[in-house]
Amino acid sequence: MPIARLFAAATFALLLAVIPASAQTPAVAESTMPAARDGSKDFDWMLGNWKADLKRLVNPLTGSTTWVAYEGTQTTTKVLNGKAVMDEFVVDSPASKTSVEALTIRLYNPANQTWSIYWANAKNGEFSMPATVGRWTNGRGEFYDHEQLNGRWILVRYVWSDVTPTSAHFEQAFSVDGGKTWEANWISNITRTKAAS
Repeated sequence: MPIARLFAAATFALLLAVIPASAQTPAVAESTMPAARDGSKDFDWMLGNWKADLKRLVNPLTGSTTWVAYEGTQTTTKVLNGKAVMDEFVVDSPASKTSVEALTIRLYNPANQTWSIYWANAKNGEFSMPATVGRWTNGRGEFYDHEQLNGRWILVRYVWSDVTPTSAHFEQAFSVDGGKTWEANWISNITRTKAAS
């Protein structure tokens, strides 16, 4: 089997291992399986304009305790006739004289009721690969991928929680032990400034 296919199979197996059982589709007879949940509107709450407050950990997974604070905006819209959600995220840190300008694309797959999330940072002009994949369960969105950081493979987790019509909380975390422990490195709170028209 080619290396790329082996890696893809291993990555998929790893994602299934770390995605909570409640978020996985059980293998049951079709006659007893409930109708597939339509999660295509899971991110509709995010449409509109937001104030973003971000804390970013400097040098994750090194024992660092230095955080940089940012403030800015997030603007979220539907694209592809409502089959995807896109947002532009722009924040600045006057203290560190740095900024983050990024684009997120979220695509919904109705066949397995999962979202694939792609992140592009203006600094390198590329979308992140592989996609961060997951779903919403009981008002909490969890999304995972497996990628390299400083020459070693890590698990990456995105979590959206505490969603209200006017606010939400997001955390990105890394794991080096297969998801047993996590280190948060990107914590963002968004507050609505204007709903989508």
